[in-house]
Amino acid sequence: MAVVNRTPDSFFDKGATYALDKAVEAVDAAVSAGADWVDIGGVKFSPDGPAVSADEELERVLPVVEAAARHARVAISVDTFRHDVAKAAIAAGAHIVNDTTGLHDPSLADLVAANPHTQLIITHSIAAPRTHHPKPQYADVAADIAAFLRDRVGVALGRGVRPEQIIIDPGHDLNKNTLHTLELTRRLPEIAAVGYPMLAAVSNKDFVGETLDRPQGERLEGSLAAEAIAIVLGARIVRMHNVRAAADVARMTEAILGWRAPAYLLHNM
Repeated sequence: MAVVNRTPDSFFDKGATYALDKAVEAVDAAVSAGADWVDIGGVKFSPDGPAVSADEELERVLPVVEAAARHARVAISVDTFRHDVAKAAIAAGAHIVNDTTGLHDPSLADLVAANPHTQLIITHSIAAPRTHHPKPQYADVAADIAAFLRDRVGVALGRGVRPEQIIIDPGHDLNKNTLHTLELTRRLPEIAAVGYPMLAAVSNKDFVGETLDRPQGERLEGSLAAEAIAIVLGARIVRMHNVRAAADVARMTEAILGWRAPAYLLHNM
């Protein structure tokens, strides 16, 4: 899953894809570099920075969704916690609602239930949308995350979402410190055991920077290591910024695990 954020203050690209033409170019480049999926967002998760209205979020994401829809066989998700934005994005060609707020608004489940060809990503995060949650505490981080996801999946199923429409995300770094995120990563099999395809969003996050003492812009190697570990431990979708490198890591990991054939065979054949 490639990331295209049409925000002026994204933590990673610092607004490099905020202009519409740059966002569309980023979508095209991601597909060319091997992305199977493009995740499009117009509001960052962090509460830092100005509020973004629903109308402004729509103006940011809809033309990018429409541009992405020109690519056949590419999954398109919209990263939003707003029902109206998700509804318009689906009408424009999005296939997945990526809600990073733990289904804070259950009407998103109603929307997905009403659109049987769509999917819903349910993410572990415990704060209200765009709200700080300082010094989060967990009794048992992996067990607590798994229990939260089971509960929110239950909400979605209760509102008519079918099991095959659900994807889960343990929410690396979201309302978690670095020690929490490192532990949840090595215990990803416990999250996968919830029973739905699991997304791992590990790219360039603070747990990588704090672990390796690397600032933004110097976290590629750590992100790729986390990606490979996440795949081995059960992730089936990885949300990454550096698409070509991340696609190579994913495909090499898959080949070692026996899930993908080599592109060609010549050596010692």
